Amino acid sequence: MKFRTIALVLFYVLLVILITPFIVFCMLTGWRDPLIAVGQWAMRVSRRILGIKVEVSGLDRIDPRTALIFMPNHISFLDGPLLEMLIPGAARVVLKKSILRIPVVGLAMRFVGFVPVDRKGVKGGKRSIARAVRMVREKGYSFLIFPEGTRSRDGKLQRFRRGGFFLALESGAPIVPVTIRGTFALMPKGQKFARRGTVRVAFHDPIPVTGYTIETTAGLMEKVREAILKD
Repeated sequence: MKFRTIALVLFYVLLVILITPFIVFCMLTGWRDPLIAVGQWAMRVSRRILGIKVEVSGLDRIDPRTALIFMPNHISFLDGPLLEMLIPGAARVVLKKSILRIPVVGLAMRFVGFVPVDRKGVKGGKRSIARAVRMVREKGYSFLIFPEGTRSRDGKLQRFRRGGFFLALESGAPIVPVTIRGTFALMPKGQKFARRGTVRVAFHDPIPVTGYTIETTAGLMEKVREAILKD
């Protein structure tokens, strides 16, 4: 378990050293898609290094040409990288500000459109959502956002925060509920090393947000919660 995680860290250190010139080149030329492709490849290699098998269903429900808001449950540090590997096309992420401070990698994330959010203040969260809304409307980006806001400590679905739902309502992008099973057993919150095992990911039917308003957000949140829990 420790050997695989150490091997993964070494892989990323070597990768960052090798692709730093490529990242600079992409930033100078405005090429974002190649950087995303490299990131997705790195996720696939990471999964193999860690010995994680993935069983996925529902990908036929996803149109990569449509802007969508993916909302999964969050039970492990592994969730985000696995979903970035699986989502057809590409999805940007609304994630905590500290992650984007990682040298080189954080810079690349910002460049391709990942949006940092400051959890300490309401105003910071609103600014982040507004920025993501503009990207959906103007560039047609899809986004991945965990509605719980943080990882579950017991593997159970926590209370939802409203930020991701405001993103969907204001951008008009349908919400795709996603159910993740298995990552909690492999790497729960607080554990530093990932175990080998199998993860199951189910993409559910997109939920249109047409007809919902800020006042009826609770109904939309419940619909997404039910979809995540039913699988």
